[in-house]
Amino acid sequence: MKKIFKNIGPGPLVAAAFIGPGTVTLCTIAGINFGYALLWAMTLSILATITLQEMSSRLGVVTQRGLSETIRAEIKSPVIRNTVIILILSAIVIGNAAYEAGNISGGALGVKTLFGTPEFQIFSRSIDIWPIVIGLIAFVVLYIGNYKIIERALVFMVILMSLAFLITAVITKPNIFEVLQGMFIPQLPEKSILTVIGLIGTTVVPYNIFLHASLAKTKWKSETDLSFARKDTVIAVVLGGIVSMCIIISASAVSFQDINNASDLALGIQPLFGDFAKYFLAIGLFCAGITSAITAPLAAAYVAAGCLNWGSNLRSKRFRGVWIFILFLGVFFSTIGFKSIEIIKFAQVANGLLLPVIAGILIWIMNKSMILGKYRNSLFQNVLGYIILSITIFLGLKTILSVFNVI
Repeated sequence: MKKIFKNIGPGPLVAAAFIGPGTVTLCTIAGINFGYALLWAMTLSILATITLQEMSSRLGVVTQRGLSETIRAEIKSPVIRNTVIILILSAIVIGNAAYEAGNISGGALGVKTLFGTPEFQIFSRSIDIWPIVIGLIAFVVLYIGNYKIIERALVFMVILMSLAFLITAVITKPNIFEVLQGMFIPQLPEKSILTVIGLIGTTVVPYNIFLHASLAKTKWKSETDLSFARKDTVIAVVLGGIVSMCIIISASAVSFQDINNASDLALGIQPLFGDFAKYFLAIGLFCAGITSAITAPLAAAYVAAGCLNWGSNLRSKRFRGVWIFILFLGVFFSTIGFKSIEIIKFAQVANGLLLPVIAGILIWIMNKSMILGKYRNSLFQNVLGYIILSITIFLGLKTILSVFNVI
């Protein structure tokens, strides 16, 4: 048991990355509108995420390369390689810059629920202080440039977030039989299909595939560590899925509909379950925001470094330059309340294209004996992989069509 805890690493960081304020909000809306009926979508999301992230971590441990570095080396056609790299940079670097303000704003919502909204005036404009505080915390954690410190800080916050949402769900006293039924028996209530797609899409995210491979090669240096890497992935992703389910369960207990995000949910459950539920939920939302605010710039820096052949030294000026730029934009836009709809739409289209492309390339790479030898995909892993690839194609098409208001 001690060995397992010693070797826990990238998995919780991946869980931290996909449980952001967007996931919390979507799970809240799913619980409010459909009760336990869509819990099965999270079960499917967990299986899909484990499948892709296990491949990613295995690639990192065996090859000691990140996914973007492997793509540069293995795609021989300059036209195809450059097209894929441009797509990756657009989706991950620009996309994470566009979404970072949401991560920071989401974390700030949790703090505001606990401590209110202190503001100060600059040029006759009210400025919210909490996004700046969250940005500074993220900056310090990342600037230290020590993987172990980043890992421990995020693992601590993931544990705190997990406990907060788990306790909140337990306080609501859910019907266990109905919860299990929702988890394993698919249902599609009227007007729920877009929420189902959203729950899967917010869990199976492109940048986590890149982040996991890069962190796995940093954490583990030997093929003998693969069993630890696999356990780390499974435990962390299942834990992350349970956290998302706990949010859905908590939201299911609220009887009125006028709730649009987790901060509203915190206030909504206060009359029913007292102040403690509000505090636990607010702490969970804060942790969800700040962990995503750290992992999104970190992932973007790893991707940029791999695509542009910079190396992945956490303390190099170029590596730091990428995450500082993204973190700064996030703090700035969340502080002034600015939203660039066109940039966000561009990021959504790029991510919609990237997810199936990267899932397909990952499966292709994981079958190459020249790269992975005896650790290449088994038949069972390929079958799972192609099922997940089909899901990612569907998700990608839905994302792109929704941006252009086709659906």
